[in-house]
Amino acid sequence: MTELAALEEPKVRAVNEKHGDDHGVNLGKLRAVAKRLKTQQELAVGLWATDDTAAKLLALLICRPKAFGRDELDAMLRQSRTPKVHDWLVNYVVKKSKHAEELRLAWTDDPDPVVASAGWALTGERVLKKPEGLDLGGLLDVIEAEMKDAPERLQWAMNMVLGHIGIEHPEYRARALAIGERLEVLKDYPTSPGCVSPYVPVWIDEMVRRQEAAAAE
Repeated sequence: MTELAALEEPKVRAVNEKHGDDHGVNLGKLRAVAKRLKTQQELAVGLWATDDTAAKLLALLICRPKAFGRDELDAMLRQSRTPKVHDWLVNYVVKKSKHAEELRLAWTDDPDPVVASAGWALTGERVLKKPEGLDLGGLLDVIEAEMKDAPERLQWAMNMVLGHIGIEHPEYRARALAIGERLEVLKDYPTSPGCVSPYVPVWIDEMVRRQEAAAAE
């Protein structure tokens, strides 16, 4: 904790706080600390218990994802508080857990939109890597009915699922594009040069173009 405190930078904190993350540790430096510590589950649990955001991020880098039980992961998600901790927990830990599918189903139906967004993030992973058994048409029904008015983080996760369905599943592409065009979610999202807009019609078209170009080579 002393080492993490020494890495605190006011300018980094100011930038992070604009995105809802209350820490000022450069993530490259944080990863360097994690690389030195290597995997240490007991230390990770202790760091998580401090409720300090930088410590939680470090904990997620040095933990053993498969060591956590289903209820532990559920509690950790609800304790995440900040967007970066939430994202790292889902992507670095929950996705590697044997409880991922059970939690995906439970979280997607949770009344807390932040918890529900984790369920949708896991659904996006399944659309990409293991779509068998998913009702893609049913997912599009829910997205069409609920995404426009969903809270920000839930809306973002649902939009990712919409895009993945349109990119990876040609039979649903026209409908995904139509939903994106009608709802106009993230249409005006600021996008850095060289990056693809998360606005689904633009995103799908560009990624499909790249896939087709790669296949033609």
